[in-house]
Amino acid sequence: MAQALGQAQAEGGLVIAAPIFAELLAHPRATGPFVEEFLESTRIDVDFDLGETVWRDAGRRFAAYARRRESSAGGDTKRLLVDFLIGSHALLKADRLLTLDARRYRTDFRDLKLL
Repeated sequence: MAQALGQAQAEGGLVIAAPIFAELLAHPRATGPFVEEFLESTRIDVDFDLGETVWRDAGRRFAAYARRRESSAGGDTKRLLVDFLIGSHALLKADRLLTLDARRYRTDFRDLKLL
């Protein structure tokens, strides 16, 4: 992961969506100052303004996922809306997504480059 992060950084600026920032703050061993220092030292910006297009895209994709899950007798949705916000943000405001769980994004974001 560190190598992929370094390579992505060498190819351009790095940005995370606001929900990722919130998730970092929620980590049991992270403090606010630690997260802020980490983002600053790695030159990762936080996009706090996701914008209407990201919200609409995420909503459309989440709704399609929920319908697909229900029609396949899979029951209630298992993924969270935040996953779709992150994917839509990467698709519409960046050029790729660096993730530890590419499987989570492959079906619903086929047009998103995953690392």
